[in-house]
Amino acid sequence: MRVIICGADQIGSSIASYLSKEDNDVTVVDTNSDQLSQISNLLDVNTVIGFPSDPNTLKNAGANECDLIIAVTDVDETNMVACQVGHSLFGIPKKIARIRNQSYLDPAWSNLFSRSHMPIDVIISPEHLIAEDIYQRLMIPGATTAINLGGDKAYLVGVVCMEDCPVLHTALGQLNNLFPDLSFSVVSLTRGTKHIVPDETEILEEGDEAFIIVDSKHIRRVMAAFGHMEKEARKIVISGGGNIGTSLIRKLQKDSDGLQIKVIEHNDTRAQYLSEQLANIIILNGDTLERSIMEEASVSTAETYIALMNDDENNILGSLLAKQYGCERAITLVNNNAYFPLVGPLGIDMMISPKSIIVSNIMQHIRRGRIVSIHSIHGGETEVTEIEVSDSSGVANQVIGELELPVNAVIAALIREDEIIIPKENDKILPHDHLIVLSPRSKAREMEELLSVHVDLI
Repeated sequence: MRVIICGADQIGSSIASYLSKEDNDVTVVDTNSDQLSQISNLLDVNTVIGFPSDPNTLKNAGANECDLIIAVTDVDETNMVACQVGHSLFGIPKKIARIRNQSYLDPAWSNLFSRSHMPIDVIISPEHLIAEDIYQRLMIPGATTAINLGGDKAYLVGVVCMEDCPVLHTALGQLNNLFPDLSFSVVSLTRGTKHIVPDETEILEEGDEAFIIVDSKHIRRVMAAFGHMEKEARKIVISGGGNIGTSLIRKLQKDSDGLQIKVIEHNDTRAQYLSEQLANIIILNGDTLERSIMEEASVSTAETYIALMNDDENNILGSLLAKQYGCERAITLVNNNAYFPLVGPLGIDMMISPKSIIVSNIMQHIRRGRIVSIHSIHGGETEVTEIEVSDSSGVANQVIGELELPVNAVIAALIREDEIIIPKENDKILPHDHLIVLSPRSKAREMEELLSVHVDLI
């Protein structure tokens, strides 16, 4: 597959990394020669310097023979025009664009992106995706990760085993005996800097982050079994009133009742805008790192503090201060993955990686075929994939224990109609089952080939 990626920032380079390792012919276009040089040194991709929506630039990038264009620059209009030029002048079959301005996504203007006007096949809204990810985590208090699977039938949740965890020092093989009426399984562990695919003899240790596949009906009881009985947050402080914060607030107001939300915004103009646009929300204009603002926001009595500023360091420091002042939980937006190993030990409860969220969503649209969804955990090192088994798949009617899975890959669950099955070696995979698969990112393509997943652009 020949792919043009417009934009060489973190998101563009991450997508290029994924696709280039899957034997695709990838060309990255950007005006920043330094970023292109870095990508060229690290990845097996082509690079073209130029404005991404310029027809001559796209021609030089191979648009005449391109199968897919992914426009993820920081400028919405550049992304839209790049897709339009790719369609109108070069006939590129599939176009994906990153759109940040929520005005373009207003349902009143939904006809804008129709084939007869601006033919973009997939719109990626980072702010909406990140807000949705945070919302899912808020709905499962105590979870470090919350991934919806099988159309709400199951979840993959991450939980940290604290010193008061009831199942601490318990072998994983004993959990089913302790909770015979609950449908769940620990499918991965993070212990310090190590990511472990556990077997039944693995013992849960204090500080482990356990990733658990669980039937949605049992999620509260499973969270309690791991020592997390936190209440849903009713008092929330959000630091940063940008597009992500605004999207999250609107979703919370639409889907949850009785919340008390306060927003800390340092920009005077933005704070005034928020006060005019958001009803029943307290807007505080000031610096999150100032004690007086934290006190005015009543952080000490809030259940959750959410740091959504554009600066990683301020997000981390603000979260640490909120916890120090007495806030129960802190959710922190962190763009630089280099900070991820540090944040957990500092006491911050949840980390949000915008890059991982956006890249996973884009890859989901690229790998259409029988892949329902793709998500990332472990800072993007592990993929969680939901795959529908076709009648012609090589694994249909096969016994799980007889499959030769890649190293550290695991079939974590089967979703069969409304039933969640935690698979055993003698379980058989049936056509139309949905498989929940965990695999190292480096083994994702190998896993897809084993499961006879058809990867195309249709």
